[in-house]
Amino acid sequence: MDTQSLQAFLAVADSGSFSRAAEQLHLTQPAVSKRIAVLENQVDARLFDRIGRRVTLTEAGRVLLPRAREILVMVNDSRRALGNLAGAVGGSLTLATSHHIGLHRLPPLLKSYTRAHPDVRLDLHFLDSEEAYQGVLDGSLEIAVVTLAPHPDAQLEVVPLWLDRLCFVCAQDHPLARRQHLALDELCLDELCDFDAVLPGPQTFTRELIETRFEAAGLRLPVALSTNYLETLKMMTAIGLGWSLLPERLVADDLHELQIDHPPIHRPLGYLVHRNRTLSNATRAMLELLEATREPGVPTGSQGNG
Repeated sequence: MDTQSLQAFLAVADSGSFSRAAEQLHLTQPAVSKRIAVLENQVDARLFDRIGRRVTLTEAGRVLLPRAREILVMVNDSRRALGNLAGAVGGSLTLATSHHIGLHRLPPLLKSYTRAHPDVRLDLHFLDSEEAYQGVLDGSLEIAVVTLAPHPDAQLEVVPLWLDRLCFVCAQDHPLARRQHLALDELCLDELCDFDAVLPGPQTFTRELIETRFEAAGLRLPVALSTNYLETLKMMTAIGLGWSLLPERLVADDLHELQIDHPPIHRPLGYLVHRNRTLSNATRAMLELLEATREPGVPTGSQGNG
């Protein structure tokens, strides 16, 4: 069972398409089909059903899928372990990051890394934090630099580096801004619930953090709109579609920061790697740079498991 056929199998299974799998692997569609045919001959079972334009896994395909992932992780892990013996920092580094961190935290670090290690091919993925988290967990990603989960999986080493203060904000002409100007006092959480909110999507770690605070106060969030892209949330807030909670770095003149009678809400940002994965020299070099960026007051070491 060769790794190229397994890679083709996973690409088709994940994308649901032979043509998209070919694009991902930089192959022709006939080449992908040939690799799948080779694998089907080896396991003596049909792996995909092709009905019209739809491609779905057969029962045999569903059985093989998790095992194929495990085999490729083990093969890649062995290659990294052998490559580390030479001590050189090279090869490929598969790193995922959220759009916000990739735009506002990582550029100087990535610039330093690529200059210091020109022999490393950086395979950078911009993903939602939750998707990147799952990618590290299932072995498809070596490292993710993202918003950290409130309750991390015990299989992951989760290391906080920065704390993002989330600011309550609204448009400059929003009724909440006018109310605060008149009262010259802090607002309460329940006053916010009289107005629509625009917040991160319901399945995000950041949304879970916000909801937990409001639920603890016995309040229900009045969410009118949601998106996973913070820059889009900023735009929607600035044009008056609702109040929001945004990282301090995004608060600009087109937004009014509301003073709320409530303890600050911080979301932890950092990196995660799988505890059972052999880290390449390229990954270790990246972790050293990340560790050097830790903000004062953020504890060292892995975040507690949940």
